[in-house]
Amino acid sequence: MLTRVHRADWDSYETSWDFTSLPLLHSDYCLPKLKGSYQKLRAHWREMTLEMQRLEEENNRIFIDTYGLQEELTPEVPLNEITLTCNPHYRYGGDKSEEELESLLLADTLRELVSYAVGCMLGRYSLDKPGLILANQGETQADYLAQVPEPSFPVDDDNVIPVLDGDWFADDVTLRFRQFLRVAFGETHYEDNLAFIEQALNVKGKRNYGLRDYFLSEFYTDHVKRYKKRPIYWLFSSPKGSFNALIYMHRYRPDTVSVVLKYLRDYREKLVTEKERQASTSINPATSQGDKTRALKEADRLAKVLAELEDYERDVLYPLATEQKAIDLDDGVKVNYLKFGAALKKITGLDAKEED
Repeated sequence: MLTRVHRADWDSYETSWDFTSLPLLHSDYCLPKLKGSYQKLRAHWREMTLEMQRLEEENNRIFIDTYGLQEELTPEVPLNEITLTCNPHYRYGGDKSEEELESLLLADTLRELVSYAVGCMLGRYSLDKPGLILANQGETQADYLAQVPEPSFPVDDDNVIPVLDGDWFADDVTLRFRQFLRVAFGETHYEDNLAFIEQALNVKGKRNYGLRDYFLSEFYTDHVKRYKKRPIYWLFSSPKGSFNALIYMHRYRPDTVSVVLKYLRDYREKLVTEKERQASTSINPATSQGDKTRALKEADRLAKVLAELEDYERDVLYPLATEQKAIDLDDGVKVNYLKFGAALKKITGLDAKEED
């Protein structure tokens, strides 16, 4: 019984070899309101934890009675020693209050939902089939459709998902997550579900914090941490992070960098158009002085962004795209990730001399 509960707990996280689907989306817990789904799952986790505590204390009583150790030992097991990941007392420890523990568990659970959604975007997972879908080197959208012919949530066709500061592309990660949320939990409570996620992820209580803020500033850090500095999704990122695009390592092909380059060039064209629009606004006699000032400031900002992107394309991405670089998954993440140098988001410590 103890082993079964521990295995079920471990297998509910995507880093487990036997992970099949996210508990939050399981039919036993999934409700149209995400908050209700979480509360139902949280109640199950609490029962699991208390049952584990009861079983361990029962085992301790048997051991104590068998060896006559009543004077030396007590059977009680504190909650922070119940080694289940779904148990916040064990997972976070320390002297945190119940409210803090619950807030951390909720945030992590919804981070896992976001991670799973990105996996569905890139074809690693599917809402329509349990377990791994694309997990072999160089697999494509066609390989995905062979396994999931009519997906309720479509996989990204070119294995490149922009992570930008606005809705510049139809397959931007924030837009695609919103689509995922609608498919997974329905349209009726979509706004409430999105607000529930954004509030839970905003653990630092930042003003005007939204889903896009999470993707821009925290998602990749969480992904690298989840996979212990061996990420399976790679982030192409310009020096100051003005341009970012995710790819799935297993779907990488020698022309993938060229696809990323096309997104970068398309993005630059969009920014040039916007910069010109702002510049026109800043000199338009019919525009208020306040709007002129804001437009001029935005045009100056965009000029700096465009200079950054031009340097990134010329010095890093274009030369890399011309190489048509191949990778071998058997070499491991560390060897392959480092092949792309400054094109990818730097992972501190990845280039340390150690065994992969």
